[in-house]
Amino acid sequence: MVLGCFFPMIGAHKVLSAYGCLIPYLVTGRFDPPRHKAIWPSTGNYCRGGIALSRILDCRGVAMLPEGMSEERFVVTPGSESNVKEIYDRCAELARDPTNVVLNQFAEFGNYVVHHACTGPALARVFAAVREQRPGLRLAAFVAASGSAGTLAAGDYLKDQHGVRIVAVEASECPTLLRNGFGEHNIQGIGDKHVPLIHNVMNTDMVVGVSDRGTGSLDLLFNSETGVSYLSDRRHIDPELLSRLKLIGLSGIANLVAAIKIAKRLELSEEDVIVTVATDSAALYSSERRKFLAVQYPAGFDSVSAGEVFGQHLLGVADNDVLELTHSERSRIFNLGYYTWVEQQGVPLEAFERRRTQGFWAELRRAAPAWDALIAEFNAAAGLEEGC
Repeated sequence: MVLGCFFPMIGAHKVLSAYGCLIPYLVTGRFDPPRHKAIWPSTGNYCRGGIALSRILDCRGVAMLPEGMSEERFVVTPGSESNVKEIYDRCAELARDPTNVVLNQFAEFGNYVVHHACTGPALARVFAAVREQRPGLRLAAFVAASGSAGTLAAGDYLKDQHGVRIVAVEASECPTLLRNGFGEHNIQGIGDKHVPLIHNVMNTDMVVGVSDRGTGSLDLLFNSETGVSYLSDRRHIDPELLSRLKLIGLSGIANLVAAIKIAKRLELSEEDVIVTVATDSAALYSSERRKFLAVQYPAGFDSVSAGEVFGQHLLGVADNDVLELTHSERSRIFNLGYYTWVEQQGVPLEAFERRRTQGFWAELRRAAPAWDALIAEFNAAAGLEEGC
């Protein structure tokens, strides 16, 4: 598991997504800082990264979040993690003002390109470093929560290089990819009830559902004095590992549980490696932890409760809500996106359909070197030193 909490400015990997969306506009002249305002719609850390970048680049920015997000994150929109359409509708309103540039991470292909160009190679280097210590290892799968689907682009890179299975994770309480379903959940950072426009669905191999009750319980286990004491005294978990559990946020815990499910479903061995990410840390969810504790454990979270959580949500993880995608299943999920992007958001049908072929994504990825050249020109014009 690669930890995103060490990213600068906001302590979350999403700062990279924000960079990938804003910079192409800036270096091509489509965003004029004195005139335009960047609108950052998000269900999580993306808008925090966008505001940080806006300030550094002397651009005006506005964060947009559903009102139900954790107090540590924050125009709010109605609802919670699962209410993404409401964000799109508010974006459409704001886009009527020509001075607003809406950088919708779910639809900006720069989000896909930057993760393929940066996150994918970074994960490959991590695996290569681990394999130096154990030469017989194989890279079996890449697991990431769906969210905006930007991070899943790293899976396309790893699949080309290592032949991995690409696994998309969502909440079992809102099984959109699994069963065309709906619902509510609180695994913040993986907004759903839609298929992102930048999700390369036809290259995704598996979908896994993870319960938000499980992620909330494990968050409490990993970040409470009682839970850590139980893991140390009763389960004899290595102290260094225990100290790192606080570096995993809610979506990271969901990825962790999903990785266990995949290992069981595919009957992987000790020689097989699953790569996943924790986009942020537990530090961003202390208010959610308090709410979860009050609702689920009003009498208190004791060592018995800790043992139950460990047994049910780690040792007892089953490979339920795991779907291996056939071509027909991929087509079903791809087609589901029609209702969001063509009918509701006005994307031309031809533009929607051409995403079905891998040639479209290969052509898209070729934009990265051109962007690098434009960034170098932009920095030179701004009087910045090479490499800044």
